[in-house]
Amino acid sequence: MIFSDVSRWGWLALTAAVLVGCSSTPRQPAPVENRGGTARTAPPAGPALAAPVAKPMPGAENMGKPGYYTVTKGDTLTRIALDNGQSWRDLMAWNGLENANLIEVGQVLRVVPPDSLPQANGVVVQAIGPSAEAAAPVRPALPAAAAAGGSEIAFIWPTNGRLISGFDEVKNKGLDIAGQAGDPVVAAADGQVVYAGSELRGYGNLIILKHNNTYLTAYAHNRALMVKEDQKVSKGQKIAEMGNTDADRVKLHFEVRRQGKPVDPAKYLPAR
Repeated sequence: MIFSDVSRWGWLALTAAVLVGCSSTPRQPAPVENRGGTARTAPPAGPALAAPVAKPMPGAENMGKPGYYTVTKGDTLTRIALDNGQSWRDLMAWNGLENANLIEVGQVLRVVPPDSLPQANGVVVQAIGPSAEAAAPVRPALPAAAAAGGSEIAFIWPTNGRLISGFDEVKNKGLDIAGQAGDPVVAAADGQVVYAGSELRGYGNLIILKHNNTYLTAYAHNRALMVKEDQKVSKGQKIAEMGNTDADRVKLHFEVRRQGKPVDPAKYLPAR
């Protein structure tokens, strides 16, 4: 009986040892069956998203055409109008602008009246402005009579005073005339006020008169302005009082512009 119990317990111990040994054997992963003979790859990526197309600037279809100007950094509508011999209000109307202060770099603006382009000897030429000047035909030289005395318009001196700085195409686009604060500034010829304000940097309180489709005159650094935009003025009429706004001294800066391009006023004014 004792032997039987020992034998039984011995058998149980042997069985337990065998089971423990089996459970301690590391389990091997099941083999992966390759049914197709080639490794599986990730599905191809979908088509790449197209880059957003840049919205064309207003008037881009007219870039480089005669009579149009492409806005560059630092431009203002007043400056563009002055450089092209036009009123900023006309530029607003011709280009459907709602706010004169909202123009964008790259925007193309009409700078001549609709259905009208400057002509010389019957050949259409580029309006003044750097956007496509190189591609335009060369503008004929100013007629000798006009260059000598400005016979197209008989200008008068806009103020009495000593000439302190002459015309220079790079450094000074007009004449600087000395005087005392409050000295009268008069219209150099009959015309219409196309600008009266101080938004154009470097000019202070400024008046611009349009005399015809060819000539503008500009009167800068005034202490006070005596006329308003769209007002018609007569030759010799007082339009401002001399001052030193945006200038280093009291003076009048006077410009004559022919089709927007600054020209030497001394060639258009009577000799003193």
